Order: sequence, then structure tokens, then C-alpha cells
Amino acid sequence: MKVLRARIYQKHLDDERAKNAVIEDSKSDIAWGHQIRSYVFQPYQMVKDHRTNVETSSIDKVMNGDLDEFVRAYLLLGAQGKFARSRAAG
Repeated sequence: MKVLRARIYQKHLDDERAKNAVIEDSKSDIAWGHQIRSYVFQPYQMVKDHRTNVETSSIDKVMNGDLDEFVRAYLLLGAQGKFARSRAAG
């Protein structure tokens, strides 16, 4: 009975590892060019969301947490079923 229980437990662990591997493989790299937003402070001020291509020069408002413009654009694209590929779609 102990052997059977051990094999069932091992099968459960293997299934969990396989499921986690699929999730990990679907994630994109954390590397240059994979960011969601770009913040430019000098020589001019601009914040650009690469998913929605929304830009604003109100960098102070964004840095203080006013992300409504970006959230609204993201939700509208999601509702329409089309998301811009950051730099891959160019």
C-alpha cells in the first residue's frame, strides 16, 4: 500500500511540474525591448505604453500614479480583441 501511495504521489508531482513548465514556457523574457512602458525624462518628457501605443507628455502625473489613460486604452483593446505586439510588430 505504501508503494502504491508513493507512486500516486510521484505521479501527482510530475503532473504539477509539467503544468508549471507550460506556464513558464509561455512567459516572455525579461530583457531589453520587452518592457510595457518607456519613460523619457530628458531632453524632453514622454511616457509611451508599447502595448497600446498611447503616449503622453504628462510625466509628472504618470509618476504620481495617474495611469487612467493607459488602463482605458488597454481595456478598450482587450474588449476589441486586438493587442499591439510591442516592438515585434514594429
